[in-house]
Parts: sequence; C-alpha cells; structure tokens
Amino acid sequence: MDTGNDKADGVRPGTLASLLQSVDRKHHATPNPVRQARGQLQQGNRRIEFVPVAGLTACKSNARTHSPKQLRQIAASIKRFGFTVPVLVNAQNQILAGHGRVEAAKLNGLTQVPVLRLNHLSAAEQRAYVIADNRLAELAQWDRETLAIELNALIELDFDIAVVGFELGEIDLSMVGTDEVGEDHNAAKNSAAVAKETHGPAVCQKGDVWMLGAHKLICGEASDHREYAAIDGAIRRWQTLTDNAATLCGCGQTFNALKQQRRKKRLARAGSGRAAATDVRAA
Repeated sequence: MDTGNDKADGVRPGTLASLLQSVDRKHHATPNPVRQARGQLQQGNRRIEFVPVAGLTACKSNARTHSPKQLRQIAASIKRFGFTVPVLVNAQNQILAGHGRVEAAKLNGLTQVPVLRLNHLSAAEQRAYVIADNRLAELAQWDRETLAIELNALIELDFDIAVVGFELGEIDLSMVGTDEVGEDHNAAKNSAAVAKETHGPAVCQKGDVWMLGAHKLICGEASDHREYAAIDGAIRRWQTLTDNAATLCGCGQTFNALKQQRRKKRLARAGSGRAAATDVRAA
C-alpha cells in the first residue's frame, strides 16, 4: 500500500507480504557465534564473588574423583601460587567445576573462595558442562621434550617441582620418550618399562635399605644401572598404591626428597665436569 507518508519519509514502498517476509528473515536469521558469545557473557553477569566454603554444595552427578594425594597436591599449589582459578557455580551455589579446589581449600583452612556464576546455562547445559570441563582438559597431550626442558630448568633453579604435580622419576621418563608423562601403567609392566627405557642414573644405589611400611627393600650390587631403575619403579609404584612414602634407613629421608638431593649432586658434578672439559680445550 502506497501512502504519502512513505514517500515523505524516504521509505521504499512495498506490499504487506514483502514486509512480513523481511521481518521473518530477521527473526530466523542464523545467530552470529561471536555475538551469541558476547550475549552470554552479558547474561552471565561475569563478576567474581567470594563465597563461604560452607555455603557451596558439590554436584551429585560429578563423575570426577580426587585421591587424597591429589588433593594435597592441589592444596600445596594453592598455598604456593594462590587461588588463581575461581570455582564455577550456578545460582544455587552448586559447584559445576572446581570440586578439587574447594576440597583443597578446606585442607588449607580457607573459609571462603572466589567463584564465578554460570547463570546463562540451562539445567541440561550445567549437567553437560560438569563432564565437558573435565573431559576436554583430559584430552590434551604433553609435548614431552618441552616439558622435560621446563621441569629441568625449575630443578636447576632449586624450585620444588612437586608443587606442579610431577616427580623426578616422571621427568626422567619423559626425557627418553616413554609413554605419556604421568600415565598410570599396570603393575606388571611398570618396573620392566622403567628398567628397559630409563638411561639416566637411578635414584637407588648399592647399599640402600628402604622401608616400605613394614617391609625392607635392600639394594645389592648390580652390574647394570637399569636394575636400580627397576627398583626405583617398584618404590614409586608402592608409594602410588599405598599413598605412603618410602624412607631410607639410617637417615629417615623419603624417596622423593632423596631423589631431589641426589639429582642436584649429579647436576653439580656434571656442571663441574663440563667446566673442566672446557678448561682443557681452552688450554
């Protein structure tokens, strides 16, 4: 329908049908992912709040579990670096991501933790996110060469690498290209794999007597250093399964502490050896 007002306003005249089609196209247009994400951010009202730990509830459908050892590691990380990643919750203060961090906070005696609310998620999306947050991170892989370089750099800086969740034995394995760092092997293959593939010096030495709970493990004389590496693997496996620390008779040092001490000595000897070789070449 043509009207005088259409011409006066500079609007192109058209039929009622074409006008409705135009409105329909705008209404059903495919949403732009970037705009959609921005809209969700606004809807979520992204503000970090501090909420009492006692006021948070765990998600009953959370399928991810944390061992006591891992919770202690997370607690140590929080103590060293601070609570750097907020807990993700819904409007009812139910935890969607960060169950381990909350339990670790309790171990550290924290009474409140930073949270971020995911108010833009539906009930179904919340259930899906609980799984996705854990699974998608689990699918990532390590660049073992880069990892070994970074961890060894921390060791040379006298940084306690236990805070980052790795042990020296795992670093040695990562440098020689064994299976994924930190992957849990079955008990039958663990010692054999370490003995076969570890080429660096072992932690255990001739004469060591290790206390594994009520049992003693005595290191005799071996012609091949890989046999000591197999003992290292057995001790690590025992510690993982029992969540206890093996100690060296006579001094009471734990296996993990002695690993760092002996590794530092080896690095120091290697450094002095390289320096001496450089002096000889220079002469």
